[in-house]
Amino acid sequence: MICKPYWGRNKVSATKTTILLLLSVVFFFGLAVETASAQKRFSRNFDASRNVRLTLTNRSGTVIVEGWNRNQINITASMESPTANIQPEEINGTIYVNLIRDNQGRGEVGNVNFQIRVPFNAMVDIETKIGNLSVSNVSGGLVRAHISLEGDITLTNIGASSVAAENVTGDIFFDGEIQDGGNYRFSSMKGNINIRIPFNSSFKLVATAPSTRDISLGSFTNTSLNYVGDGRRVIGRFGEGSATLSVTNQRGSIAFIRR
Repeated sequence: MICKPYWGRNKVSATKTTILLLLSVVFFFGLAVETASAQKRFSRNFDASRNVRLTLTNRSGTVIVEGWNRNQINITASMESPTANIQPEEINGTIYVNLIRDNQGRGEVGNVNFQIRVPFNAMVDIETKIGNLSVSNVSGGLVRAHISLEGDITLTNIGASSVAAENVTGDIFFDGEIQDGGNYRFSSMKGNINIRIPFNSSFKLVATAPSTRDISLGSFTNTSLNYVGDGRRVIGRFGEGSATLSVTNQRGSIAFIRR
């Protein structure tokens, strides 16, 4: 009987190990390339006038808008595969980004996550079907955030005189100033609505929570704000009542927090 040398068996084993290691490297390298190719980025800058307006319509994905001290709008987006078309337009001082229009007839496209910077005094009008919307440090004439299906809306350090936030399922948080003569409207079907405003605010209020009757006025409780309809609604005024504030939550809570 002829026996193979022991070192020969070790050489065969080492060769197999090397092959397996090479295959693993190729597999993980291919996976990394595939992941990278599935993520694409879009970036574009626009010079902004004093009263510039941003109007953004997304399909799905997170949208974050932040105010900054520049006369410029910077739009950055990361797109998941299949990547969406993004074709911004500037018309008469308004920047339009409409992914519904730009991808009409394409069927399904991947999530598009936006990171946008605008001048502090810009007007912001954003909407999406699914995804969270966030706007911060903006004091232009208008802030509007609309989600037609599901997602949270967060509005922080807002000084606009007209604010509207609406979703179907998700929380709404507003932290900002109530301007004299301003109009503020918040509406949800299911979630928590929290309004954080200064104690010296002045507004007329209609707050409605028909299913839960969960309306908390906190520090803003006074004799001019009254619970009616067996606790389903609060109406009245706080201070001089110079602004209009409407809050509706069909199956969730409403709370006022002193800023």
